[in-house]
Amino acid sequence: MALALRLWRSLPLGRSAAPGPRLPTGAAGSREQCVLWRLRGAEVMGNPGAFKRSLLFSALSYLGFETYQVISQAAAVHAAAKVEEILEQADYLYESGETEELYQLLSQYKESEDAELLWRLARASRDIAQLSGTSKEEKKLLVYEALEYAKRALEKNESSFAAHKKAIELNPKDATAIHLMGIWCYTFAEMPWYQRRIAEMLFATPPSSTYEEALGYFHRAEQVDPNFYSKNLLLLGKTYLKLHNKKLAAFWLTKAKDYPAHTEEDKQIQTEAAQLLTGFSDKN
Repeated sequence: MALALRLWRSLPLGRSAAPGPRLPTGAAGSREQCVLWRLRGAEVMGNPGAFKRSLLFSALSYLGFETYQVISQAAAVHAAAKVEEILEQADYLYESGETEELYQLLSQYKESEDAELLWRLARASRDIAQLSGTSKEEKKLLVYEALEYAKRALEKNESSFAAHKKAIELNPKDATAIHLMGIWCYTFAEMPWYQRRIAEMLFATPPSSTYEEALGYFHRAEQVDPNFYSKNLLLLGKTYLKLHNKKLAAFWLTKAKDYPAHTEEDKQIQTEAAQLLTGFSDKN
């Protein structure tokens, strides 16, 4: 605005006429076009007030564009800060075992273009599908929903999986990050054939892993921070079951069953571990 005022004050206040632009007599175009050029030139150059207004409008337009850029940059910074805040809240809910609250939080941003939000939403959708209170029809819908979110996350950031592995390399004492890598591996290792077919259609190179790889991450997480999370104990037992090692499966499932229940998720894990152990006894 200061620039616009300086421009206004620097312009002459008189109304002395200035000749309009002239076109050569041999210039191409009709006589009407020549008259129009002269009239427009007279309007601006022959009228200092109109010229001042035109120049002032140009200056304000430029300032408006600069203001728009500043506001856009500020909005981008604010949006990034908001995403970080949502991610922190989501990670807290996940670590607290608040599965349903986490899903409700992230579902508000299902149209997001942020890969970090999307893969967390994919994980939350799958976790909701695994809850005992979820119907078979809902489980099926949630599985497809999770795959769609995972697809979009990889489209936005194909290196997401590699980024998590790099985070573990940079911070090998982060038990939660290591545990999440184990869940990633376990999820794709246990994927049934029909979901693999869907993944083949969704991904150019479908993600894949093995139970052995998942087991390695769960053990590493436990070594970094023993008994830090009941679900890590449960998944150690379930992974050993998948690998047909009932002795070690029983060991870890017993630890999961005896884990102090601080959250609703801990209670559900206790119940699942007890049911799996009962299955051992029935078969024996």
